Amino acid sequence: MKIKFYKYQGAGNDFILIDNRKALVNHHNPALIARFCDRRFGIGGDGMMFLQDTEGYDFEMVYYNADGQPSSMCGNGGRCIVAFAKFLGIIDKEADFLAVDGRHHAKISGKGDWVSLQMIDVKEINRDGDAYVLDTGSPHYIKLVSGLQSKDVYHEGYAIRNNNTYKAKGINVNFVEPLNGGYFVRTFERGVEDETYACGTGVTAVALAMAKHNNQNGKLNTPIKVLGGELNIRFETDGTNFSHIFLEGPAVQVFAGEVDV
Repeated sequence: MKIKFYKYQGAGNDFILIDNRKALVNHHNPALIARFCDRRFGIGGDGMMFLQDTEGYDFEMVYYNADGQPSSMCGNGGRCIVAFAKFLGIIDKEADFLAVDGRHHAKISGKGDWVSLQMIDVKEINRDGDAYVLDTGSPHYIKLVSGLQSKDVYHEGYAIRNNNTYKAKGINVNFVEPLNGGYFVRTFERGVEDETYACGTGVTAVALAMAKHNNQNGKLNTPIKVLGGELNIRFETDGTNFSHIFLEGPAVQVFAGEVDV
């Protein structure tokens, strides 16, 4: 059976999307997902998503990592599936959808290429030595560094993700450097098991952790540069609790095609 697929990217974080509202694809198949995400033998992507109907929401987002396993929340994936839903005519300017970590609200520009996605509230930021650890829908390790442009993110990120503390469940490793009033971020992602061009839940975690690090309160806006472009995070905090968190950035359809399932 051949099915239509679409390729989207959000600041270089790329995804395969399939409209599965008619439930034609049984996606509980890690080998199939991994084959589609393979950049040499498949379509290629950091992950794969299925848009499905669910009661009480505009749609449901079902997300898989590139290794074929079900994933925790993907922020840039969430923004891309909102753009996909607008392309399909399911939504217009706003969306309420269900993801693995619960309800998400999003707004999309008139052109459909800029999405502001509300993330879950965060009430706890922990420390691991000089690093910060928190969950923004996915677990993240945040470490301030210098010379980030030349850092060996793959090997250093791999070592942290696979150390005794994090090996069993995995963690996304973010290296951070201050830049022009915001931050430059590079991320090693679990599930992809490599550096990606952007990570939405990762840059969200960075913005919150840096607010904590700098003892900032109130309504904050944090611009972040990633390898694939520019993202923005705005939120409110009293120094302990973080709410009204929005991840903002581009979400662009790259191409479409058919694939044999």
